[in-house]
Amino acid sequence: MDNFIALNPNAVVAFLQKRPQDFTRADLLRFISENGIRMVDFMYPAQDGRVKTLTFSVNSLAYAETILSEGERVDGSSLFPAFVEAGNSDLYVIPRYRTAFVNPFAEIPTLCFLCSFFDKDGSPFACAPYQTLMRAEAAFNASTGMTFEAMGELEYYVISESDGMFPATDQRGYHESGPFAKLNEFRRQCMDYVAQTGGQIKYGHSEVGNFTLDGKVYEQNEIEFLPNPVETAADQLLLAKWVIRNLAYQWGLDVSFAPKITVGKAGSGMHIHMRLMKDGKNATLGADGKLSEEARRAIAGLMLMAPAITAFGNKNPTSYFRLVPHQEAPTNVCWGDCNRSALVRVPLGWSSGKDMCHAANPQEPARQLDTTEKQTFEMRCPDCSADIYQLMAGLCVAARYGLEMPAAEALKIADDKYVDMDIHKAENAARLATLDSLPVCCSESGDALQARRDVFEARGVFEPRMIDGIVAELRKFDDHDLHEQAKSDPDLMRRLVEEYFYCG
Repeated sequence: MDNFIALNPNAVVAFLQKRPQDFTRADLLRFISENGIRMVDFMYPAQDGRVKTLTFSVNSLAYAETILSEGERVDGSSLFPAFVEAGNSDLYVIPRYRTAFVNPFAEIPTLCFLCSFFDKDGSPFACAPYQTLMRAEAAFNASTGMTFEAMGELEYYVISESDGMFPATDQRGYHESGPFAKLNEFRRQCMDYVAQTGGQIKYGHSEVGNFTLDGKVYEQNEIEFLPNPVETAADQLLLAKWVIRNLAYQWGLDVSFAPKITVGKAGSGMHIHMRLMKDGKNATLGADGKLSEEARRAIAGLMLMAPAITAFGNKNPTSYFRLVPHQEAPTNVCWGDCNRSALVRVPLGWSSGKDMCHAANPQEPARQLDTTEKQTFEMRCPDCSADIYQLMAGLCVAARYGLEMPAAEALKIADDKYVDMDIHKAENAARLATLDSLPVCCSESGDALQARRDVFEARGVFEPRMIDGIVAELRKFDDHDLHEQAKSDPDLMRRLVEEYFYCG
């Protein structure tokens, strides 16, 4: 049996015994008929990053076929007010069959799909973030002969009433077990439901952040995914947030994906790991077991485009209260191996060539393992205020930009931006002074995108009116002096957190 299908928790995969990319309309109609499906949900993200839903009643198999074949029309100006005018607002939504899953929350059996947008001419809607990502991926492949894969780390706080028992150690929640971590079982059920929607999870754990405020416990968690084609990776992150929020509501808990909850406590990021694939093999690692030349050139592109990328990945003022020193969040444009103070981290990649399993379990014979698929490089500035499709597209464009530069120039940039130290320590101040800084507010982020928009619009990847809309939305915050205001107004941070608590 196909290893992907065996034990797969997605009910549609298990029933059809097919990989999602092979689902046909006939398959899905059979699933609807034989599994008592009575509702179909079309789901899609809007400009605010949240999942929107359109529900159909399955009145007959003929109507189900109409839904799956023709989709439906929606009001684009309500979904994307920055990109779509009310005078010409109708869009079509068409289901992507590979995204089918059974709604784990619906009492009435419901089959769900993520959808693509099309304009009145039947062409893909140019300003749809998903379509932008598809153009970015196609341009990357055409230019480099490689494919761009990604995986996300989703961090979030779960808030519950304090019972006063087994209190956690403040800011020491990393990988904590019960009873000091109170919500591990909630995370386990989240992981199970995310897997049912098609999410391919690597692991989950309790994260650093935990604190008590106004009688409530704030406990930080993380769910990390496995590498996938970049559009699938984006789909999975989108649905995971939807699952976590719905399950929290069922449990009577509150959840926030906000970048920052309070000063001095760990913020929540959405780190994105990337890898370059060629002919089915990971090209991120060279034959010598070190990061490949192609990967270092891609990282050079990320270094050059990093300030502009915040316009896709850090979209509200609280984002920039997270990007401060000594909070394991980046502030400067640099990269390094295993370095959590850097913007781009190259994590351990099982490249030692040693069979550590044999060392831990001598009864197992030693083997020569091929672990090259594990190596990635990680962008650490994004958070859940991001439009996940715009963000993935921006990363894809930046990596391509580095690979299209003359190799010697890109490798020099990579060498110049490499750090092997905690740049926030006092003894490293001289090195820190040589590094460019990330934007410190939304307005600066918008300015950075405006300055490099030509790179993102090249090859028709980002539509100019999408860039116009993003820049305008960021500049509207007018938050250049927000950090200074917060120093003199202790209540400002609380008001900002309340406003953006449910962002993304």
